[in-house]
Amino acid sequence: MEELIMKHRILALVLAGMLTAAATACGSTNGKTSKNADAKPTVAYKDMQVGETATDLKADLKILTNRTDLVDSDFQDYISEFNAMYPNITITYEGITDYDTDATTRLSSGDWGDICCIPTTVDKSELSNYFEKIGDYGDFKDTYEFADKQMFNNEVYGIPTMGNVSGVVYNKAVFEKAGITELPTDPETFLADLKLIQEKTDAIPLYTNYAAGWTLTAWDAYISGGATGDADFKNNKLVHSKDPFAKHDDMTGPFAVYDTLYEAVKQGLTEEDPTTTDWEGCKAQINEGNIGCMVLGSWAVPQMQAGGPNADDIAYMPFPISVDGKQYASASADYCYGVNVNSTSEEKTAAMLYIKWLTESSGFAKTQGGIPIVKGDAYPDSLESFQSITLVTDNPAPAGEEDLFGKINNDSEISLDSDSTHVASIIEAAIGGNQTMEEIADEWNAAWTSAQEKNGVTPE
Repeated sequence: MEELIMKHRILALVLAGMLTAAATACGSTNGKTSKNADAKPTVAYKDMQVGETATDLKADLKILTNRTDLVDSDFQDYISEFNAMYPNITITYEGITDYDTDATTRLSSGDWGDICCIPTTVDKSELSNYFEKIGDYGDFKDTYEFADKQMFNNEVYGIPTMGNVSGVVYNKAVFEKAGITELPTDPETFLADLKLIQEKTDAIPLYTNYAAGWTLTAWDAYISGGATGDADFKNNKLVHSKDPFAKHDDMTGPFAVYDTLYEAVKQGLTEEDPTTTDWEGCKAQINEGNIGCMVLGSWAVPQMQAGGPNADDIAYMPFPISVDGKQYASASADYCYGVNVNSTSEEKTAAMLYIKWLTESSGFAKTQGGIPIVKGDAYPDSLESFQSITLVTDNPAPAGEEDLFGKINNDSEISLDSDSTHVASIIEAAIGGNQTMEEIADEWNAAWTSAQEKNGVTPE
């Protein structure tokens, strides 16, 4: 376990180094030089009509994606459908497993093609160094969900692939076998239900997916709207609050989320050896009833349904936290498509046409269990249990503070949303018994306060 802890620390330092490199790299990109940075698409994104605009356009596009599972399947179908309208646009996907880490390196080295899912490591103020402006916020705010995800100074540089709702993937048959008739709405009940699964079934109650690493960052998605019911928490209050990771008596807020994981591991309600977890293998395991539940975004539901013959057993429930007796769930953008600022005018036009088709016409979001980007489009059936839940979308940071969360987050070395080290440390401490969750939270609060002060913020 000590070796693994050291590995996580080394990865965190490597990532920090790559962030520095990425922030200063503005040179060639996949053979394209910065001379193309002034080239503009032949038609503005907001005016594009897919299937009508520039149907004779010729271009070769390379796309980096985090969805390695779709590169040889669904994405090939999308290419075929798009090519029926645009036969002269050649599209090639490259899937990356450890996406944020490797994509950050690719940005800094310039080898990433024409479209990529924008890594969470890129500061908002640096977006224009790598990505073409797609439009102004006003072009999207009334028609697209989460249009502010990759925005700076009201200029949009990325279009969300889809939206995610943060909850828990679970096997209904396992829950029924354990005698669970109502979904839990607080951490105490959730842990009691996991105990029932352990006692009455052969399934692993909660599967951590520790060994994959990147899967652990899913826990960070629950600490804002879902744990507070406050749309201002993440981008406004978290950066200014004193000791935001401290325990609340009503078991809401970030501490309650992370303590749920700590207690599950401490009480032996997870896999016996977290180093042996298998990301690809867990899809079949939960489908076949060998796993009770996993804390992952709504994007994971279709993958678990496709993991075996029991798709109907896979369901999705809100994370078990209630605020004043009411449940909330965070809804946020997944990765956003960004267009290489150094691509040619024709490549930028082709890239934006493809992005527009993917987000508006392909059905990608619904198929993948996510929230469609176009406002008013139907939600997938897997989100049925969220109909009575209030979805909370984080409000954007105020003008002048667009990068503040990123700076404090990086300087604290907690690295919410982008690095799994802090979540892995919870599992390690719960197994080793060397730290309580309260002691871990104290360390995080101290690091957060130091980072706040470094960035001119006086904690309130």
